Amino acid sequence: MALKVLVAATGGVAAIKTPAVIRRVREAGMDVRAAATEGAYRFVTSLSLAVASGQEIFDKEAWFSPNGRLKHLELAAWADVLVVAPASADAIASAATGRADDVVSALALSGISKIIWLPAMNTAMWNHPAVRRNVAILQGDGHILFGPVDGDLAGKHEGRGLGRMVEPEAVPSFIEGLCRERDLEGRKILISAGPTREHIDPVRYFSNPSTGKMGYALAEAAKDRGAEVTLVSGPSSLEAPIGVQAVRVGSAEQMLEVLANHFTKTDMLIMTAAVADWRPVKKMTQKVAKHGERLTIDFVRNPDILLRLMGCRDQQVMIGFSMETSEGLSRAAAKARDKGLNFICLNYLLHDDIPFGSDFNKITIVRPNGDYEELPKLPKRRLADEILDRGAPYLVDVNR
Repeated sequence: MALKVLVAATGGVAAIKTPAVIRRVREAGMDVRAAATEGAYRFVTSLSLAVASGQEIFDKEAWFSPNGRLKHLELAAWADVLVVAPASADAIASAATGRADDVVSALALSGISKIIWLPAMNTAMWNHPAVRRNVAILQGDGHILFGPVDGDLAGKHEGRGLGRMVEPEAVPSFIEGLCRERDLEGRKILISAGPTREHIDPVRYFSNPSTGKMGYALAEAAKDRGAEVTLVSGPSSLEAPIGVQAVRVGSAEQMLEVLANHFTKTDMLIMTAAVADWRPVKKMTQKVAKHGERLTIDFVRNPDILLRLMGCRDQQVMIGFSMETSEGLSRAAAKARDKGLNFICLNYLLHDDIPFGSDFNKITIVRPNGDYEELPKLPKRRLADEILDRGAPYLVDVNR
């Protein structure tokens, strides 16, 4: 069942980001409604919040209905999570002192089980002792703060500092992690991601368009579920999730070396990396000059990482990924058998609506005996949890 999330804007410049927060949460498959204080409307319109959420906005005008229903109590009973974005110093103070003089402070007193505050203010205000006291009160009451972060601030003369609201893209995974059962507590999970690069010379290489998004989403999901995660990543512009140990590599041979060093102490390996199958026989130490109309390069097979790791396997769960353009099910099942995988995640390159670099993916879980389960198109972060849900039952109690 989808999480029910109430996103509330308060009076701060960062309220211009609230519609983006709402959109990102909706895109992650959550059911979203929005609320706003009067102060928020100095920076964002009711219409923009309504369009982003697809729902009527809960504000001062909608607080009491003609039939006497108390809307804040109805919304509190509906919501799993309240996200205050942005959380101004005034909003934090109202909640910390138990006031209920606007819709957001009233919602904070109405029994919503999880309340997340996304602070946004200038650095001096964030560091002020009064704000620190109010934050400590909220945390003591079980509220969660996400941010602020260091970055460019809105004031004309402020420059950079601690007080910027976290970016909207970070919010859905934080909510999911907060609400997820920590069923992987104490487990060690090793994940590969991204492409490898096989250099021809110092400036040219053989590679593929993988961005690493699926592997990074799996690393974040596993971390949120309590696992100790090591992410071995080929070249990628993505930042490793907070709390995940990241090791950067370039070539397939480098990736194999790092994975082998960690494999014997891990409980689960998820191999999402798009490893180049071939590498040049000889890497030139100098840039190859442009001459003639043709260039012939001899390639040799790269090591099959999963086959190599299978040779030193104990009871590790092993999950692979396979990208095909045809005959996918039979090929994937054969790969799962040959490489000793618990299952393999098959996706098709020719899905026109899911290009490389998409935030979505559509896979089929294929097991060695040929049984398969087709999953719908999902955001990669949600799909990561679906994969972990299917991998977790294979885990056994082993001290490594």
